[in-house]
Amino acid sequence: MAGLTERNKLLINGNGFSWLLVVYCLVQWALLPAMAQSQACPVNINYATGDLANWSAVTGLVNGSTKSYPSPNVGTSVIPEYNITLPAINVITTSGIDTYGGFPTIPVINGYAYNYAIKLGSIATSYDLRSSNNNPGGFTRSVTYRINVPAGSNTVPYTMTYAYAMVLENGTHNSNQQPLFKATLSAHDSVITCASPQYYLPTFNNAGSGNGNGNGGTGATLDSAAAKANGFTNSPVLFLSHGGAAGNAGTYLQDVWTKGWTEVTFDLSAYRGQQVTLTFESDNCAPGAHFAYAYVALRNNCAGLEISGDTLACINGKLTYSVPSLASATYTWSVPQGWTIDSGANSNTVVVTPGNSSGNIIAREINGCADLRDTLAVAATLPTVAGSLSGGTGVCTGINSTVLTLSGQRGQVLNWMSSTDGVSWTPIASTGSSYTVQNLTTTTQYKALVQNGTSCRKDSSTAAVIQVSPLSKGGKLSPENSSFCAGQTVNTILSLTGQTGLVSNWQSSIDKANWSPFSPRKTDTVAGVGGLTTTTYYRTIVQSGVCPADTSTVATVAYSPVPFPAAAIAPDSATICYGDSLKLNAFVSIGTNYSWTSAATLTGIGDGTIPTHPFTIEASARPIAKTNYILNISNAGCPNLLRDTFTVAVTPRIIVFAGNDTSIVAGQPLQLFAKASNPAANQFSWSPSTGLNFSNISNPLLNLNTQTGESVTYQVRVATSAGCFATDNIKVTVYKTAPSIFVPTAFTPNGDGRNDFMLPITAGIQQLVYFRIYNRWGQLVFSTSEVGKGWDGTINGQPQSTGSFVYMVQAIDYTGKTISQKGTLVLIR
Repeated sequence: MAGLTERNKLLINGNGFSWLLVVYCLVQWALLPAMAQSQACPVNINYATGDLANWSAVTGLVNGSTKSYPSPNVGTSVIPEYNITLPAINVITTSGIDTYGGFPTIPVINGYAYNYAIKLGSIATSYDLRSSNNNPGGFTRSVTYRINVPAGSNTVPYTMTYAYAMVLENGTHNSNQQPLFKATLSAHDSVITCASPQYYLPTFNNAGSGNGNGNGGTGATLDSAAAKANGFTNSPVLFLSHGGAAGNAGTYLQDVWTKGWTEVTFDLSAYRGQQVTLTFESDNCAPGAHFAYAYVALRNNCAGLEISGDTLACINGKLTYSVPSLASATYTWSVPQGWTIDSGANSNTVVVTPGNSSGNIIAREINGCADLRDTLAVAATLPTVAGSLSGGTGVCTGINSTVLTLSGQRGQVLNWMSSTDGVSWTPIASTGSSYTVQNLTTTTQYKALVQNGTSCRKDSSTAAVIQVSPLSKGGKLSPENSSFCAGQTVNTILSLTGQTGLVSNWQSSIDKANWSPFSPRKTDTVAGVGGLTTTTYYRTIVQSGVCPADTSTVATVAYSPVPFPAAAIAPDSATICYGDSLKLNAFVSIGTNYSWTSAATLTGIGDGTIPTHPFTIEASARPIAKTNYILNISNAGCPNLLRDTFTVAVTPRIIVFAGNDTSIVAGQPLQLFAKASNPAANQFSWSPSTGLNFSNISNPLLNLNTQTGESVTYQVRVATSAGCFATDNIKVTVYKTAPSIFVPTAFTPNGDGRNDFMLPITAGIQQLVYFRIYNRWGQLVFSTSEVGKGWDGTINGQPQSTGSFVYMVQAIDYTGKTISQKGTLVLIR
């Protein structure tokens, strides 16, 4: 304390100690700004004010004229392209979807929402300038921020983190002339290369002479493999390009490439207390005919590296954690014990499977400019259990209320949902473990959607079904009025229609006041009532689900003391052969009149009156198919008819074919073959049996000798087991010659049914090879190889005049010998 007066020393050594303490504190407070380091980001670095405040901007042409928009640009959110009105720089405050890339225009990356972005560039090209210069230069646009890096220790990180996405048209130029996007960080007018990347579509730099842009030469080939390796994707959206040979008309091409949102960071701690410049720029191709634009978003957090990802980790799930990338960096990650890094351990993004332990995720990235790290505390949580719903029930439509309760779940209820078809579900904004459903009109299913933290998968509970029944409707009984006669043996049938719900029982009453249920209970919609001795009323009780029951209309069955008709019939059913008839008999003991239904094939039906009792009705039925004959008997005074039905079935008609009439020579075997249309007709009988090896089969062999007369007619009878039968004849003419062919010398095709066709008559022939007829000029007018087929005297439908014709015939006899003949014949008109 040299230099202090004694007085001062006394003050200090005495009660003045407190004064010295105050002075010390004041000194320390004065030094605080120098000791503390500000980590706040530059104002509006992330465009949070919705404009370009504190940013400067430039638009222009590559290697050409430019226009500057110096800071502060307060209130400016849109800047046009150079010399045209299309926006070149646009602040985005509401996210949309990019046309070519399909990505959002404001990113959310691994849980971090940026909220603001700018679009830097457009689809404008030099074509839009309408310049006389074919290559005026591509549009260029840039934004710049002069960052005053807070003073302090350079061991404390001060980071800038941005995300970018881009859309580039392939210009087919050498790489140094392709459309591009770049970020440039500079200090003291020197570019900090480790934080200044640029992105373009690489080519093989093989463009020919000229520029490949309509001024001769050939374009460079895109190195698509390298482009894809750098994260680019070829957009499926076509673009009307005016580059190259496309000219003014343009050509639609699929040659736009996009790269989705990617994060980048850099550390400015080495520039504490200095000013650095950050510039983002997008340039069309150097000649100008191919576009480029990019989106840029910045974080408003400059306090160092920041891990993005869930802090609550679902055990055995799949989670992604990331840090903004650092140019040419190496990355290391560590995870809590029991966790597994599945992929990305040497990149800025890792996919992990959480174990049962909580702990820290640590990320570190290093390049020539920065060494950054961050630690994120994470807690392990059990997977989601959706639980089950209870409370499903049945309700009546309209005013109703049901409480559904979720139990056994693990996690929070995100919302409830409902469905009327089990396929399409509608969310319900309710997050409680119970939900009250009210006033349903349609059967509906309900589920609760549960999630145990954002890192666990969402799952839906079991469904609870509320079955909604429509209001009960009793319906209508028909007939509304009917009768029942004394002694009636046929029930009156009542039918219910138009009801909603199920029949719980029928009721009857003799006074409409006191109703008795059917016993046993009847739940059908049709009832037969009988045995009445007095007028009786009927109704049904109908109930739909849990809704109150309703009653149908009332049906009245009036009692009549007049006796109901009585009769017996015989036979009530029978089967007859086709073409046969059957007697139908009815023995009437009560009745005054009768009539028939389906009487078209009845005979002897009488006049319809019943003069005495007992009375016999005899009719004869001859149907050709199964027929129900209904006999209606009435008794005067009784309004109801007795209806009895005779069912007569008819065996299908049998059609037999014994074969066409034929000719043979004596000693020639002939195979007969009879066919029947009804498969049930399988009993055969031939007569006479002369020359047949068997007479009771369908295909006997016939052999007639010279002792037989000139012809024999055989009849075949084919019958069913029930005795139904049919017959047919075949005439066999016997020639006592060698096998031969006989051709008439003339025929008269005049349509009189006699000698109208010219055909060969074969005897002992097993095959007709051909029968041909020629006119006098040698033209073929008819030909056949079918026995029994002949010429009708026409050519192409035109009748031929009287004249001579030549025939030629060839056949093979039953011994295998070939017989040939020719001659002339005459057509006579």
